[in-house]
Amino acid sequence: MLRHIIFLISTVCFVNAITIEGTVSYSGSNKTPKIVKMDADPICGLAYGEDHKPTKEDFVLNEKNQFKNVIVWLKAAGDNTLSYDGALNFDSATIDQVGCRYTPHVNAFTIGQKILIKNSDETLHNVNSKSKINDSFNSAQPAGVPEIEKVFTVSEEPFYIKCDVHPWMKAWVMVSDHPFFAITDENGFYTIDNVPTGDYEIVFWQEKLSNLPSKKYEIVSNSLSIVVTNDGTESNSQVVNFEFQKPVKKAK
Repeated sequence: MLRHIIFLISTVCFVNAITIEGTVSYSGSNKTPKIVKMDADPICGLAYGEDHKPTKEDFVLNEKNQFKNVIVWLKAAGDNTLSYDGALNFDSATIDQVGCRYTPHVNAFTIGQKILIKNSDETLHNVNSKSKINDSFNSAQPAGVPEIEKVFTVSEEPFYIKCDVHPWMKAWVMVSDHPFFAITDENGFYTIDNVPTGDYEIVFWQEKLSNLPSKKYEIVSNSLSIVVTNDGTESNSQVVNFEFQKPVKKAK
């Protein structure tokens, strides 16, 4: 099982030019996602044709068992803190409600970034943030009303936003005080650019496998230890792959 592995990461000519990239996969079986039943709301049910039924988004693997929508981020190793003196991304970002789903399903923002939550459906939604560190909110959003504007001011590990009207609707949000994070694409690939030298923990978060109940499952570490250093070689990137293990239930 993957636990703590040390990687040597180098750059060409200056410290902040190191790229960490890799692929996130799963060691268990690849199951077909279940269909989401939306017929309780006719607007939602009519958003999809018979040949394109909506499926669950909480465990999406490709044919090679590579994970979509895994958040990957850096933490300083041990008791150290990851300080960042550069400018964060303050460009506005959008979470849309379309087809009675949140899009994107998984999100990562920086503190101070303006978030626009939009309703593109012709039906009522309710935006209920379950954040524990940032201020939570619970706002009805009928069709045709302006976007809800929010700014998260404190870094926070992934929390979810749900719709109380449509219980299958959920989006995940991470808030960071630095730019060293990424979300895997449909092929499980991620890339984190301009990483400074130092010792780090690289965290891999997947909404189901990172939220297993500790009373029922053996909880394992979904992170790796890495050392980022400049040794003057020509390489400026390092591949760091990760494989989530199949959950193991505790013995009764």
